[in-house]
Amino acid sequence: MIMLSRVAERVYWMARYIERAEDTARLVAAYNHLVMDIPRGSQPGWEILVRILDADPVFDEWFNVRNEQNVLRLLIGEADAACSIPYAVKAARENVRTTRDVLPDEVWELVNELYLYTADASEHSVGRRNRQQYLEQVIQRCQVINGVLRSTLCRDHSYRFIKLGQLLERADMTTRIIDVGASDFLEREGAAQGIEHLLWGTLLKSMSALGAYRRMIGPQVEKNAAVDFVFMESTFPRSARFCIRGIREELGPLSNNKAALRVVERTRRKLRGFESIEFDQSALHAYIDELQLLISDLHQAIYESWFHSDAG
Repeated sequence: MIMLSRVAERVYWMARYIERAEDTARLVAAYNHLVMDIPRGSQPGWEILVRILDADPVFDEWFNVRNEQNVLRLLIGEADAACSIPYAVKAARENVRTTRDVLPDEVWELVNELYLYTADASEHSVGRRNRQQYLEQVIQRCQVINGVLRSTLCRDHSYRFIKLGQLLERADMTTRIIDVGASDFLEREGAAQGIEHLLWGTLLKSMSALGAYRRMIGPQVEKNAAVDFVFMESTFPRSARFCIRGIREELGPLSNNKAALRVVERTRRKLRGFESIEFDQSALHAYIDELQLLISDLHQAIYESWFHSDAG
């Protein structure tokens, strides 16, 4: 199958932006639940969301004080902020609009409806009254879009680049959440006695991993088991290991795949060396930094192999 590189790039980024919108909504929703469940003053500050999304420079351009209202205005209400949900949805829509001929008709309709919903509801969903409903709508609508793609799109190159974008974005978000969230929680050890299970449960919930963890590991959420689960559980679709393995599978049928596959193999070797019980806070951060660099290298290899010139 011959596919123009610009089309491959656009469906790849469409998938990344849809995944980013959903993951950001999950993250905010999980934290929103946390602040309602634990005593005032015990929860991490709202700026943890800014740090997870690596949005400190963007936040500092827009706001001075890192409080609930400003953080949520940035992530939910500011359509021009690159880290926000409306921005991701708008970018996904633009990529779908220019590639409609290779995607199911329903996908354009659903993405456009999501765009219209966020454009209409975002500004009014920063406050607590409408926030949770808005976040749930974004999550559900993104899931429907992905469901239509899985059930109606031929397993051709379009599908492969969509999967590559989705899995790479998901792996990136998983490592970000563990890096910042786990570091913050580990700093609180001793000072957060009695609520540790809520903190680590929230971390799992932000990746929709809490139910799967409880079914496979047990009802009590413990730090080492939680970190191991989201990094290494081969059957969980949002674990780093699952995502990298899926990327390897999608790269296989593509031509000119050697550079990307080399990075995948380096990433798989890095993951095989992971075991949370061996890490303290600084070692865990250093390990994740190296893993994130490999994920960035993998994106660069995909870009250089397929997106810089017309290739099939």
